[in-house]
Amino acid sequence: MMFDALRIKIINQIGCSIVSIDHIGSTAIFGLAAKPIIDLQISIMDINNIDEVKEGLNALGFVHRLDNPDLTKRYFRETEGMRRTHIHVRESGSWSEQFSLLFRDYLREHENERKEYEKIKYELANQYRNQRERYVEGKTEIVWDIIKKANRWSQECGWRPSKSSIFG
Repeated sequence: MMFDALRIKIINQIGCSIVSIDHIGSTAIFGLAAKPIIDLQISIMDINNIDEVKEGLNALGFVHRLDNPDLTKRYFRETEGMRRTHIHVRESGSWSEQFSLLFRDYLREHENERKEYEKIKYELANQYRNQRERYVEGKTEIVWDIIKKANRWSQECGWRPSKSSIFG
């Protein structure tokens, strides 16, 4: 699996600086249509202490995108010739880190919501084929509907993020 190969490279390069590495995004949800983009989340102790992580990711060919407006993460992308990859570095235990994991885990467990989300994604992709920002904006309502359900589900089942994939 492509995520596992990338996870191993990252661990070998900067493992001592990482709390966890998780596969997130649509490719992490079996049965959900997805663009061929690997999204992974690297959790670290302090989002403001990122130098070692940044140097390691740069050495692997990933570039820190300073134009990212989301201050809860540091965002890295592949360089030319590499597979499309989005790396989200977040602070361990932060709301944004947990949001990504809960959203993923809920859709893994709830086929009806997964199918509804997929349907909306297809509709938006057709409507906004070359307008990424509009596509992402169009998903906002269903993402929040899903996270509300996921929040209730997490309380009912005592959800905790699955064991980190840092150690395989």
